[in-house]
Amino acid sequence: MKDIKEIRKEINGIDEELVRLFRRRLEIVEEVAQSKRERRAPVLDPAREREILYRVAGEVGPEYENGARLLFSTLFGISRARQRAALGGPSKLVDSIRSAADAGGTFPTRTLVACPGTEGAYAQQATSLVFPLPTILYFDGFENVFSAVEKDLCPYGILPIENSAAGSVAPVYDAMVRHHFHIVKALRLRINHVLLAVPGVKIEDIKEISSHPHALAQCGEFLRAHPGWQQIPQTNTAVAAKSLGKMRQKNRAVIASRACAELYGLDVLQENISNTAVNYTRFICISKNLEIYPDANKFSIMMSLPHRPGSLNTIISKFAAINVNLTKLESRPVPGMDFEFRFTFDFEASPRDPNVLALLAELAADPEIEHFTFLGAYAET
Repeated sequence: MKDIKEIRKEINGIDEELVRLFRRRLEIVEEVAQSKRERRAPVLDPAREREILYRVAGEVGPEYENGARLLFSTLFGISRARQRAALGGPSKLVDSIRSAADAGGTFPTRTLVACPGTEGAYAQQATSLVFPLPTILYFDGFENVFSAVEKDLCPYGILPIENSAAGSVAPVYDAMVRHHFHIVKALRLRINHVLLAVPGVKIEDIKEISSHPHALAQCGEFLRAHPGWQQIPQTNTAVAAKSLGKMRQKNRAVIASRACAELYGLDVLQENISNTAVNYTRFICISKNLEIYPDANKFSIMMSLPHRPGSLNTIISKFAAINVNLTKLESRPVPGMDFEFRFTFDFEASPRDPNVLALLAELAADPEIEHFTFLGAYAET
């Protein structure tokens, strides 16, 4: 039996040969790109790739077929990227990112901001943390905040995108595909839900509970202890509180922030009713134009991928290859398309990292990726 050192020495020799052949293959890919340029042929040649996979699978046998398919599929992806880099000219996306990053500047402290809900909403609290001196315009629903920014009614907007207890805010992700915007900053806000009611009302008087569906979900354990309460969804926690303060219904309570108690003349019946003590909502600040500030350390992009095995893995492996940490991957179904999804990627990187910019240029130019959208480079606090 061979000694482990002998085995590793043999593996090292094989690896050296693999590296030499890999380098040679990529050099030949440059020649392939030149030939395709002259013939005006597309980079992707699915028939050729299928032919190679079929041949390789036959050569390695059933035991190693899956591994060989994975290896060569990855190799095809690298080769296609190399060809596109050789064939492509300057990237408009990369130029716009560099231009925005070079513009520098400081994030504004006073401006007009579109915000969902009303005074006392968590989005309003997030707005006041992002902008020390904001002028806030309130809108009913997330879609209207996107529209206000897109139509230049407000230069900025604040939207919730994810909660640590209830997950992603699906309506915001769904609205992203319908609007032109960029993310310029993100904020994590500590959420502290309380139970509010009209003064004099006791818990045993309550028959209905009203709040935003996400807030109801974040307080699910508390609500399960009161199965007789009818849950009434509202567009916003503060809107629910404001409505109760106006209507003075004695059989209804709301879940909202503590700030809403004083704002709308309500009493706090119970504190800290969230499922977990650590409850955060992530908010994004959007603008119509691309703005990248010096402290930007995070990217967001959105794309639709081909509906075939391995397409998502291929993209993820590209980030891993340049040592980029993906912090969020959100998938949403494409309306009208069976089993097809649009993916949003969040990842940590500098807008000046040449490897990241090269990858973005590659993804933006890849004809296999449908509806690629660069959402922004920003700082998250």
